[in-house]
Amino acid sequence: MIAQPPLPFWQTKTLDEMTLSEWESLCDGCGRCCLNKLIDPETDVIYTTAVACKLLDASSCRCKDYVGRKRHVPDCIRFTPETIADYGWLPDSCAYRLLVEGYDLPEWHPLVTDDAESVHEAGFSVRGMAVSEEAVPNPDDWHEYIIRIVEE
Repeated sequence: MIAQPPLPFWQTKTLDEMTLSEWESLCDGCGRCCLNKLIDPETDVIYTTAVACKLLDASSCRCKDYVGRKRHVPDCIRFTPETIADYGWLPDSCAYRLLVEGYDLPEWHPLVTDDAESVHEAGFSVRGMAVSEEAVPNPDDWHEYIIRIVEE
């Protein structure tokens, strides 16, 4: 009988059981969570814009200063196993959201493909479409960049 390879950690552990390294590796590098959001105060509808945080590297779709990001962007959100379910505006393809909702990682996820470029090649990243908030500094102008509407 041929032994089956062990299942990957995301299929055998809960989010709370993961090591920090495992947790961090779930990020596919799409950059979507780094896109600025506008919230309608009357309806709580969330509008995702193509205007990205000033720390997002538009080419790699990774933070330019991940470890020190809170110094530059004090309201940057730190996702944790305890809080991830609170962020319904995360894209449907987000590994954190998928796992908390009981789904597996998509076939293009870098942990599945062992290729960091697979998220970009599959068209799930913001590469080529995000503009830095430094180029559009006034949030009043962000309405022109709305790409997604999330009704909570």
